[in-house]
Amino acid sequence: MSQPPAAQALKADTFGRILLVREAGRVFVRRDLTASPWWLRLPAWYLARREARALRQLDGMPATPRLLGWDGTYLDRSFLDGEAMYLRPPRGDVAYFHAARRLLQQLHRHGVAHNDLAKEANWIVREDGTPALIDFQLAVCGNPRSRWMRLLAREDLRHLLKHKRMYCGHALTPVERRVLKRHSWVRDVWFKTGKPVYRFVTRRVLHWEDNEGQGPKP
Repeated sequence: MSQPPAAQALKADTFGRILLVREAGRVFVRRDLTASPWWLRLPAWYLARREARALRQLDGMPATPRLLGWDGTYLDRSFLDGEAMYLRPPRGDVAYFHAARRLLQQLHRHGVAHNDLAKEANWIVREDGTPALIDFQLAVCGNPRSRWMRLLAREDLRHLLKHKRMYCGHALTPVERRVLKRHSWVRDVWFKTGKPVYRFVTRRVLHWEDNEGQGPKP
């Protein structure tokens, strides 16, 4: 008789549960939507479907998860070793941020904008010190040459540069400092309209404690 898969909870929130699964000699990460309340099942499904689409688009690009399966209830992706940026801050590590910028460029060439890189939890510092990206629930896919995708790519870069300013500020170039100072209309509209709604829903309704770094607590 086959043994049931061993699963370790990594994170839980109102949109589901993230599990580290060991099964048949392999290790992978599973997003389990059955753990979300019934009234949030539809948005949880929508976010998971977005992640699945982005991972398909990336098709196993290095330093991003590979989609292993998506059936509308469980999303399985490959496991990436390492720790979140806030657990292993790359202080003074110029090489990490150079590699992170190259990683973003590859991501955008594949027609994917991550769209949630303000959160340090979505940046991984791998065991060898190189960067990786996870959590593509808010990712947008499209033609990388389109004006919209180029705008979103710029916002991804701005969020990376904010982390670089925090942990490796001395290495910011004059061009990068100018990028940080220039806010797009998307950012301005978000802060005036979407951000207050987001804070109300996540903090008052869902009771998240989201510091845009560690994210919601289990």
